[in-house]
Amino acid sequence: MGESTQPAPAESGDSKLPKIAEQQEDPPQKDAAADFETAIDAAGFGMFNIFLLVAAVPAAMGTVYETSTMSYILPSAECDLKLSLLDKGILNAITYAGMISSAIMWGYLADTKGRRKLLIVGYAADTLFVLGGAFSQSRIQLMVFKYLGGFCMSGPFAVLMTYLTELHGRKHRQRIMMIVGIMFSIATLTLPGLAMLILPQTWNLRIWALTLTSWQIFVAITAVPSFLSFVLFFFFPESPKFLMSKGRNREALAAFKFMYHLNSRKPKDSFPIKLLANEVIVPEKRHKKGEDVSAEIKMPIENAETQDPECQDAKKSSLRSGFTQLRPLFTKPYLGLSLWVYLLNFCVLLGQNTFRLWLPQLFASINEFELLMEGQSESTSICNILEFSVNRTERQLEAAMRRDQDAECVVNITASTYTNNLVVAAAGLVAYMLAGFLVNLVGVKRIMTLGLFAAGCCSIGMYWSSSAVSTVAIASLFVTMGSISATSVISASVNLFPTSLRTMIVSLEMMFGRLGSLLGNIFFPALMGLGCVPPFLMISSFMLAGCLMAAFLPLKNKAALK
Repeated sequence: MGESTQPAPAESGDSKLPKIAEQQEDPPQKDAAADFETAIDAAGFGMFNIFLLVAAVPAAMGTVYETSTMSYILPSAECDLKLSLLDKGILNAITYAGMISSAIMWGYLADTKGRRKLLIVGYAADTLFVLGGAFSQSRIQLMVFKYLGGFCMSGPFAVLMTYLTELHGRKHRQRIMMIVGIMFSIATLTLPGLAMLILPQTWNLRIWALTLTSWQIFVAITAVPSFLSFVLFFFFPESPKFLMSKGRNREALAAFKFMYHLNSRKPKDSFPIKLLANEVIVPEKRHKKGEDVSAEIKMPIENAETQDPECQDAKKSSLRSGFTQLRPLFTKPYLGLSLWVYLLNFCVLLGQNTFRLWLPQLFASINEFELLMEGQSESTSICNILEFSVNRTERQLEAAMRRDQDAECVVNITASTYTNNLVVAAAGLVAYMLAGFLVNLVGVKRIMTLGLFAAGCCSIGMYWSSSAVSTVAIASLFVTMGSISATSVISASVNLFPTSLRTMIVSLEMMFGRLGSLLGNIFFPALMGLGCVPPFLMISSFMLAGCLMAAFLPLKNKAALK
């Protein structure tokens, strides 16, 4: 997500050619300067990489928990916080609002201050805000802490994958990305398991003037992965790729030696690379034919590591150069295509994340409805379930507003309430593991189109679901198809743009996707009050619209190949 991009190839003409150190033309020698890829390959693969992947497990869990925890506590917290349907939608959505509002800031900090610092600060802040949410005594307090949690998690969420890939060589990089993706899916699977163990309990703890129930303890426990990540990343070096891009080659070499020492168990001084190449890229304005032309030069390491005025000017203009990178996306030939990609991801994630985050509430309502109607012939159709859920929430909210002491607010939460969520999460894990194989077998465009069509049909098909079993089956198929499609959208879109624009495209694409997730989770409860058809019709409409857009998405963009 936040991976730094290489500059686009310079056009012909002496005035736009980058200055390249003369030693690059010489044949390799024993003490020749090594570039990043050569040095990272020389560091090898071993214990360092294993330790890094172990540290990535709680990091992946922390990012997943931040966006998904609220959906599991809504049934339990409904009475304590006096939640309306709209309140539930806002709690599901507000994390995405925090992520959207801080995306540009974190991207800038990651490319100027470093990946490791951002991960440490981000996970530390998230730990504090998750604990703040756990101690919240009102829905407003909880909303504020969830917004701040999303604001802080946006950075680590985007940078984690970049940091991990920059600490692995080319041989292992693709495999690592797949492993981390599986970690995210497994983290999604652990959340309903944790909910099954904690949320059905009737705990009621008092700490000073605060009262903590089972859902608050559940939220507090979800802060543990972020805290572990905050501690563990202290023991790892900064990304050597980032250090080299800033001219801090001595620190980068020390990081390579540390990695080499753990992987080979040999002394650091035996690391075969003694000198690193200059990889500092500095934007420079040049004059050509009466107009200013942007060019890129490689700054000498001596200037980059000192207080040279040229280096200082480059640092001051780094933010301005970041905005300059956006300019091609607002001109031909990329403007129309980029807008198409943004809208496509908006539709896909609106449908996928809205449906996914409301499933725990839906399954809790199914479980409670079945307990109340036990022994009766009442059908557990989705329409009956939604009507029951809406009416019960409205009655309890009205009683709370009247301060009616006789109308006790009770929600029946059992371990079986979250069993269906475990099944759907397992289906999502299987979907991710099959995604790579299916994309290679069927093709990214075809699997994306078919997946979105199937998900759209599943959503509207919920109207005809007449039992809990059929609802779980349809929900599992929707999440499976939606997950594969969401993965395929990113895979297809990056191939439509040149390398120098791909990181920015993915960042903006995810921002629009989060905007869709935010709006979908607010509109869904509003539509629930109108009946059982409108909410699922909304999701189906956006998924089918995404299907049509995917069908007309080109597989290749000629301009991207130039």
